[in-house]
Amino acid sequence: MIDYDVVIIGGSLTGRYAAILATQLHAKVALVEPPQQTIFQNVLIPHALAYLGKRQQLDAMQWGMTADNKNAVPRADRSLQVKSVVADVEEQYSPAVLAALGVDLISGVGQFARSPALTFSVNRRQLESRSYLLATGSRPIIPDIEGLQATDYYTTADILSVLNCANPPTRWVVVGGDPSGIQMAQILARFGLDVTLIVQHSHILPQEDPAIAQLIQAALEAEGVRILTEPVTQIKQIQDKKWVQAGDRAIETDEILLCAGRQPDVAHLNLEAVGVRSQRHRLVVNARLQTTHPRIYACGEAIGGYPLTNVAHYEAAIALKNALGLTRDRVDYSSIPWAIFCDPQLARVGLTETQARQLFGDVVVLRQYFKSVAAAQIEIATTGVCQVVLLPNGEILGATIIGACAAELIHVFSLAIAQHIKINKIAQLAPIYPSFSEIFAQIAILTYQTRLNRPSIWDKILATFRRW
Repeated sequence: MIDYDVVIIGGSLTGRYAAILATQLHAKVALVEPPQQTIFQNVLIPHALAYLGKRQQLDAMQWGMTADNKNAVPRADRSLQVKSVVADVEEQYSPAVLAALGVDLISGVGQFARSPALTFSVNRRQLESRSYLLATGSRPIIPDIEGLQATDYYTTADILSVLNCANPPTRWVVVGGDPSGIQMAQILARFGLDVTLIVQHSHILPQEDPAIAQLIQAALEAEGVRILTEPVTQIKQIQDKKWVQAGDRAIETDEILLCAGRQPDVAHLNLEAVGVRSQRHRLVVNARLQTTHPRIYACGEAIGGYPLTNVAHYEAAIALKNALGLTRDRVDYSSIPWAIFCDPQLARVGLTETQARQLFGDVVVLRQYFKSVAAAQIEIATTGVCQVVLLPNGEILGATIIGACAAELIHVFSLAIAQHIKINKIAQLAPIYPSFSEIFAQIAILTYQTRLNRPSIWDKILATFRRW
């Protein structure tokens, strides 16, 4: 007997989002979550701490405090403010809300069973469903570094408790240049701590254009973050001090924060026994987000990549509809934006300049800097650039924004890519003055100064082939 239309194996914010969406699609749904989850803390705490760090920096500038003064935002207030934010957001996805919508919320750790039919076993119950959706959380990747396991270290999940200590450790080494590493390095520096960020590439954010990554790196260095581009080869603890060997340098530090990426937390699900394969810290899925078992789908952190909530929710909607047999949609990330909440913010949608040149060869790149925007001058937030990559016919391939409100501004280009709106239509906007949206009008004006042309039939055929 089939118990449900879909069983969602959760442990993440995306799992609860998918459960609510399933009820709106009139599906009978169960959500299985491990007990004592901290799904909202993991998503929200870094952002809340970034805000508090910014506030502390502004207070220091206003009152002439030194970087060593850590009392601009009292430690007790830090914890209370962060917990208040988490509680307010959690209420929207609370067990009471889920139950009222008809979600069967099951707390427990379970696993898949193959015989006699595909089921999910939890709390001595065998849940049989038409389909299953993996929307689990993730856990930090612990890099294979000599001496690390014998040394105490922190991950981002521990950082709030550390900053609330009466005397938090002064010197920190952040290992890993993923988005959380960049964000946490800046947060620690803004709380007056000595920070060294170590990445294994020639620059931070290696997936971004070098000029874009350099702007973020310069902003971090201006706030006192030391950045080393060497692989960490060894870690030692000598009495109460830790030593990190990076290249030919040995850095003495009080504490180590690991930000080397995350991996799906699926080891306990017995996926191999039911034919679900994984590769390099992520589950193998097709374009419909179907795993190698036809009735099991996956999304979000369960399939790897950066833990970006908006991307995970996009995937959840597609995977859920496909699992329920309502559609046969494929994921298309070309118009899905994402952001890193450092300061200044970095947001991007579509292709970088490097990717666009590799795919299409002849592209047009427009850049406009925030220093020309009146709102940026008023708010003393002139560090930033808006970069748009176009085909010669004005079609937008990608956009990157560094600067204040970048995570909000990027959505205009996201919509333009999704709806195939060319850059000349952006020029028709009449943004409020003064506002950061003025950057759209300014960069669109550049199109009149740039040679854009109508492609030939052959150009259209070639562009279609390359995109395919």
